[in-house]
Amino acid sequence: MSTRQAEVLRAAIELLDEVGLDALTTRRLAARLGVQAGALYRHYPSKRALLDAMVEHIVAEAGAGPPPDGDWAAQLRTLAKGMRRGMLAHRDGARLMATFQAPGEAARASFEALVGLLVRAGATREDAAVGIDTLVCFVNGFAVEEQARGAGAPRDRAFEAGVDVILSGIRTSILV
Repeated sequence: MSTRQAEVLRAAIELLDEVGLDALTTRRLAARLGVQAGALYRHYPSKRALLDAMVEHIVAEAGAGPPPDGDWAAQLRTLAKGMRRGMLAHRDGARLMATFQAPGEAARASFEALVGLLVRAGATREDAAVGIDTLVCFVNGFAVEEQARGAGAPRDRAFEAGVDVILSGIRTSILV
């Protein structure tokens, strides 16, 4: 990624945090950067490509750091909490995550690593992919709901209970 492309991405994420996904426009982003909107297309061929790059950034941000310790369930629990934290760290971050069309390298690598974790625990690759997709969809949907409701009491207990239900399902249905 070029320095200028990284600058555009950073500005887009800052703008997302300030105005939200609905008000994030290429015109507004270009004005922030002091350029014409068309200049952004040198770095990202479309707004969709920029949004996908923003998702990739959030995924990479959430997955930064050493892999978690523990068995497969403990690792998935820790990773689910990190994904949720990453989405909630940005205004409309969960909605943005739900809109991606072309997963980037970090998203694909993260998904494959999680599938591999379940395969090593005894699942078939197909079943592991279903289990991971179910967990990721739950995390994203839960975070979308949290952000839609706005500020309020943390829902950590409900989130962790939902993750535990999915992990129990993986244990009994996929790891046979």
